[in-house]
Amino acid sequence: MAYQNAPLDPRIRSRHVDNGNGLDMHILEAGFEQPGRPCVLFLHGFPDLAYSWRKILGPIASAGYHAVAPDLRGYGLTTGWEDGYDVDLRPFRLLNRVQDALGLVFGLGHSAVATVVGHDVGTVIAAWCGLVRPDVFPAVVVSGPVGGPPSLAVDSTAAAGVDPVHYDLAQLDPPRRHYQWYYSTREANDNMLHCDQGVHAFLRAYFHFKSADWEGNKPFPLAAWTADELAKMPEYYIMPMGRGMAETVAPEMPSAAAIAQCEWLPDDELQVYATEYQRSGFQGGLQHYHGATTGVFDDELSLFSGRTLDVPTRIIAGEGDWGFFQKPGLERTVYDYCTNLDGTFRLKGAGHWVQQEQPEQYTRLLLEFLRSVRSQQ
Repeated sequence: MAYQNAPLDPRIRSRHVDNGNGLDMHILEAGFEQPGRPCVLFLHGFPDLAYSWRKILGPIASAGYHAVAPDLRGYGLTTGWEDGYDVDLRPFRLLNRVQDALGLVFGLGHSAVATVVGHDVGTVIAAWCGLVRPDVFPAVVVSGPVGGPPSLAVDSTAAAGVDPVHYDLAQLDPPRRHYQWYYSTREANDNMLHCDQGVHAFLRAYFHFKSADWEGNKPFPLAAWTADELAKMPEYYIMPMGRGMAETVAPEMPSAAAIAQCEWLPDDELQVYATEYQRSGFQGGLQHYHGATTGVFDDELSLFSGRTLDVPTRIIAGEGDWGFFQKPGLERTVYDYCTNLDGTFRLKGAGHWVQQEQPEQYTRLLLEFLRSVRSQQ
């Protein structure tokens, strides 16, 4: 099974791989013709698919690599996961998704990758891959600053999802709420899947709102994790209280002329996303937020408390990506956790969807990193 009517580079093929961890993973891959090529594994975010790497896979393969992008657990054409809000979240916990990636690498016949590349939620998974199994994931590329494991002394209020900042956000005028905690609610999936404007129009507004095409995306560091500071971010991150995400992004729907001029995400490519999410719904992807905002699995992650990410690491982000600053101070402390961070690159002309908005710049920086890592081995 492949994406319906998906415009793809002819170097890319679609197939399914058993990852040995309960999933029949749908992947897009390029550079598969020659066995023994070093593998580069690409992990997408929300609401994305393996398809988000469509502009990167071919050029990376042409440089001599086996480039692989899976639909992650809960997404797209990958099967073997249980859908629904009330399902057991343990299969979606972070360490099990690291195991998903590990199993896929082995299922592809590799013993290790050249690097693992993450974007958005995929950034979190990629960073943990490098932390937990540096022998298999000896280098990491992420789309924003990452922090270390939780402390062994897990705060019981945090584990219960209680944070005074959410009360403070609700007291603002007008009242606000954090998008990640909204995404963890029961109504989030239905709000996006059954929105008045339809999934295609919803995704168009969502992708536009978080891209460099939206002129309001001029991010800057925030002083602290407080309601007043967080409220400086756009509404797609700090949402109006009482509105779902579909209603939040609707006023930013680009004009027909702007859509026609959007070269990085033309309508036929956006339709691939719309078709898949209309079929699968959003809940599989939302399970990340459902589990992460409660801290319910932090005790497991705290086993790695005090560990640092020591493999070569590079950050490639969009200059207009507010996600880079959404956890105040992390852009400074990331160097304490990532002890082998070779640099942060924020690309002009890109917002949140950096590998789609500026694929040539992204590919150049990724290949430069791969050459650097290879020279150190």
